[in-house]
Amino acid sequence: MTQLASPPAYSRSDVERVVRDVLVRHFSGGAVRPKPNPLVVNISARHVHLSPEHLEALFGKGAQLEVQKELYQEGFFAAKQTVAVVGPRRKILPEVRVLGPCRGASQVELAFTDGISLGIDLPVRVSGDHHDTPGCVLVGPKGVVELTSGVIRAERHVHMGPADLDFYGVKDGDRMHLRIESRGCTTVFEDVLIRAGKNIKLEVHLDTDEGNAVNLEMATRVELVKPEPCACKHK
Repeated sequence: MTQLASPPAYSRSDVERVVRDVLVRHFSGGAVRPKPNPLVVNISARHVHLSPEHLEALFGKGAQLEVQKELYQEGFFAAKQTVAVVGPRRKILPEVRVLGPCRGASQVELAFTDGISLGIDLPVRVSGDHHDTPGCVLVGPKGVVELTSGVIRAERHVHMGPADLDFYGVKDGDRMHLRIESRGCTTVFEDVLIRAGKNIKLEVHLDTDEGNAVNLEMATRVELVKPEPCACKHK
């Protein structure tokens, strides 16, 4: 008697992916709409943004940021300069990288575990939102700057250009889910903030803790998913 092989087992994610592909083909007349840009997910490690005034205070009069490495988004770079970040009780993070170009207000972006090391309760904020945020002390080779605010844990977000907004059917300020398939730790990050702009490449920013938690370096698939509208009825 011939023994029949058992059918292959499909995971829920496999089934969902097939259903999505079928629906896309159905509503697009049989053709899958190609993505305008590849989705890139990067870890944004701890870093500092400086105002021109604070740059000179830390590195000397007339100091300019020197490019060490260009970042994925055009016009932005990791500078050669670093500073020490000092928290309460003189806890220190040495050699924190400065990113350029300069901004109107200085800002320190750290991961949750960095905040624990420094003794700072980090609020989650969109970059540039400094209301009710703690400060710290920055130490450079030529001076010291005391920030009264601007130390944050950056909210996870995705940068999108006009073509990406159109493809995903979203707008600036909306939120999506990010699904990351990685060896042994597939994860979904919910409520990823959309930050739109012209001449922007499609890129998700996670902090170091988030990237390590999902083993991002070993990821085999990343996907942005538009949340389903809430079906609940509010009284």
